[in-house]
Amino acid sequence: MRILIVDDHPIYAEGLRNLLRSRDYRDVEVARGGEAAVELARAWGPEVVLMDISMPGMDGIQATRLIKAESPEVQIIILTSLGDSESLIEAVRAGASGYLVKTLGGDELIACLEGLRDGKNPFSAGLEDELLSELRRSSAPRAGGGPTPELSPRAREILGLLAEGLTYKEIGARLFLSERTIKYHIEQIKRSLGLESKAELVDFWRHEGGA
Repeated sequence: MRILIVDDHPIYAEGLRNLLRSRDYRDVEVARGGEAAVELARAWGPEVVLMDISMPGMDGIQATRLIKAESPEVQIIILTSLGDSESLIEAVRAGASGYLVKTLGGDELIACLEGLRDGKNPFSAGLEDELLSELRRSSAPRAGGGPTPELSPRAREILGLLAEGLTYKEIGARLFLSERTIKYHIEQIKRSLGLESKAELVDFWRHEGGA
């Protein structure tokens, strides 16, 4: 597993690299900021990126968005001191596969990396439920009706794959999200659009959303 650590604090980044190498993750590189991360991801092709958020210049959210746009297969795990819901939502919308707070221990981090091999998306305790709650609130239909809401890039991506005939599990594997998260996305997209079935979603996408 090729792992790229992105953090502007040299002591933390080097300590994390030493931890990973001590656990037999030998192919580990470090980038000191967002711009360097994008360049190194392009040149080196990591499989997993451990991405901090708060960095000077290009922050981790921007870097995540750019790396995923060029290399959708890369799994980007946010590793940050920020545990607020706004940062969590922004990171997932940018394409992050997981979100970990830096208070976790070394053994926990290694367990999260091992879980990636089994398709598990790592979130610090309580954050996945918080994410799903935020998705429900943000996708709830507005009072009084109104025009069809604009779909987010993630919603469009999910609907496009659904229209291709992929199952929820297959969509989750493609986007590095859990099947549970995909199901919630689908349910909230249906609520937002006022639709009731998967067939109606596919029909909507083919006639309107996918244009």
